[in-house]
Amino acid sequence: MSANNAFHIAVLAGDGIGPEVMAPALEVLRKIEAKSDLRFRFTEAPAGANNYVATGKSMPDSTIKLCEEADAILLGACGLPSVRYPDNTEIAPQIELRFIFDLYAGVRPARLIPGVPSPIVGADKRGIDLVVIRESTEGLFASMGKGVVTHDDARETMVITRKTSERLFDFSFRLAERRKARGKQGALACVDKANVFKAFAFFRGIFDEIAKKHPDVKTDRLYVDACSAMLVKRPWDFDVMVMENMFGDIVSDITASLIGGLGMAPSADIGDKYAVFQPCHGTAPDIMGQGKANPTGMILSAAMMLDWLADKHGAESATEAGERIERAVDRVYADGLKPIEFGGSNGTADITKAVLAAL
Repeated sequence: MSANNAFHIAVLAGDGIGPEVMAPALEVLRKIEAKSDLRFRFTEAPAGANNYVATGKSMPDSTIKLCEEADAILLGACGLPSVRYPDNTEIAPQIELRFIFDLYAGVRPARLIPGVPSPIVGADKRGIDLVVIRESTEGLFASMGKGVVTHDDARETMVITRKTSERLFDFSFRLAERRKARGKQGALACVDKANVFKAFAFFRGIFDEIAKKHPDVKTDRLYVDACSAMLVKRPWDFDVMVMENMFGDIVSDITASLIGGLGMAPSADIGDKYAVFQPCHGTAPDIMGQGKANPTGMILSAAMMLDWLADKHGAESATEAGERIERAVDRVYADGLKPIEFGGSNGTADITKAVLAAL
């Protein structure tokens, strides 16, 4: 699409509850379309464990081509515990897309929505609003499919490069500056294990270099173990954190747990040209087809997509639309919406209906 307010979206619904949470997100975007000058064209394509069972590939070439041509990619949860590659690893298009399109910045926001329970005492009054930025193409994950296993040992290799680290830190500082302009802390912490590993000392050294270009951003350097301990005591002290791939994988699950769980957590994997938006949760085959899946994370991922499209294409109305979705989600939870995982009775249909009405 040529106009800067018209977007072609690749839709990869995935496996398990993936299609069940994708449908509400598309409904929300259609509602946005009906009430704004934004226009969307959705093209659905296969990806995931079910496609692997049917064809022997996680994604057909046509899906990858579609993703290349689209303005953005919406991805549902992918993979099933019972379906594996011959080396016993999961079918994971979400990881493969990061490598294919060089999506080096994994953005994992964690914001406590009014009315949502947090396990952290005082969070309801102090609030939680932070972002984990996880490098998504290197680190320990660079060894995916390349590890060496013998009878006596197994070895995986961590990779950290200057080029990717510089881009990652540039992205992280820009995000911190953008958040500061919106009235948030605008602080950035580098999270690593530089006291033990040379690779992380290298990582931190590059962070220090890039920090000099952004004197208005308050910076900190934390070891990942200390950071994890601090997160479950005083999460409101954090704003933006940047870290290696595996650390980000783990810490982003911690932060999602602070705001009600993975069902509430959106995410994005962003590169210089392409971006994928998906919820943090998995395919949850145990509740598939029962109407219990919480679509909030997927809906908020769609809101993140609108914000990214606005920034990339200069479409101010897309920024406003993303904020409208967030406000609608806030409103329905503040009014007492209670998903099944919180001990309530509201399933997929109830949550979708409530958000659409709030829009």
